[in-house]
Amino acid sequence: MKVAMVVPGGVDRSGEFRVIPCLLWLIERLARQHELHVFALYQEPHPSRYELLGAVVHNIGMRQTVRRAVRTIVEEHRRGRFDVLHAFWVKGPGTIAAMAGLMLRRPVIVHVAGGELISLPAIEYGGRRSLKGRVAVQIALRGASRVTAACRPIIDECIALGVQAERFVLGVDLERWPAVEPRRRDGETPLRMLHVASLNKVKDQPTLLHAAARLRDSGVAFTLDIVGSDTLGGESQNLVRSLSLENQVTFHGFLPHARLRPMFDDADLLVLSSLHEGGEVVTLEAAVAGVPAVGTRVGRIAEWAPDAAVAVAVGDVTALAREIRRIGNDETSRLRLAREAQQIAVAHDADATARQADAMYHELADGQDGKRSQ
Repeated sequence: MKVAMVVPGGVDRSGEFRVIPCLLWLIERLARQHELHVFALYQEPHPSRYELLGAVVHNIGMRQTVRRAVRTIVEEHRRGRFDVLHAFWVKGPGTIAAMAGLMLRRPVIVHVAGGELISLPAIEYGGRRSLKGRVAVQIALRGASRVTAACRPIIDECIALGVQAERFVLGVDLERWPAVEPRRRDGETPLRMLHVASLNKVKDQPTLLHAAARLRDSGVAFTLDIVGSDTLGGESQNLVRSLSLENQVTFHGFLPHARLRPMFDDADLLVLSSLHEGGEVVTLEAAVAGVPAVGTRVGRIAEWAPDAAVAVAVGDVTALAREIRRIGNDETSRLRLAREAQQIAVAHDADATARQADAMYHELADGQDGKRSQ
């Protein structure tokens, strides 16, 4: 089959920087079975074309992106007919795929991957904050033959908009990121916490850092490693200094994915404090590495709680500190959470993702379209 995948970016020709690893894992697997063309909207400033992991990447460039993307998809379709279009993220990729799919009369899958269906005006976040954004989201969702999402909370967001969706987990490559038995703490070293996320408003690092201050004040010995690009000009670092957490908190900035695994292997807990998540892959990666998650009740943590994760209300500093302390002091519970989470993550690995995508492609190509709820 010939497949068009539309993505915002994350497919840099280096395969290491400016990439979305879970997309690369899927691309590599799909390219083994299909003629896969990836249309990247914002990867490089100027239009280009290159091969990556067996797929052909069409970089659209950053000017007249929508028009150029649709035209490029149509031109490639004329060279050889696409069987299906598959978009990741609704606003942008999904809108373009829906428009191209309508023109070419081809089925379209749109995957909701982030905050496209919400509006958080206080932090200027969400795909539906403006009329233009709401129209773009509507075009994508209504033009899709299938809508997918990574976890139950996002499926519920789709349903609230009158759109049925099915679960589609962007799983972990167990060859590159192997599963290991959850490790028991020795009881003598400080609790080692890991936070992997860009420093931005929606990840709400202030809630995490204030919770860390509560932990310190209550006598909990811990370290907190924070990995991610800083988009806020040092706000989080300034907050660490004002809370006198320099001895506990270390900022590592952006790290290539290959350098992340040792940090997971050393961690006791993954901690997240987001205002919203679309099905965060980092929770899956932590689970595969034997590390359970404590965080706010959004995305995958909300879905997994209470059996495979611990969730607290968004913005609740006191509850977050309390639950981190409780799990850190209860090794039986921590290991139980880790094993439950790992079982789920391994069952939804990158191979399972590719099999599900392949099944959807064949169903749609055979005319079995229509939206399903799961």
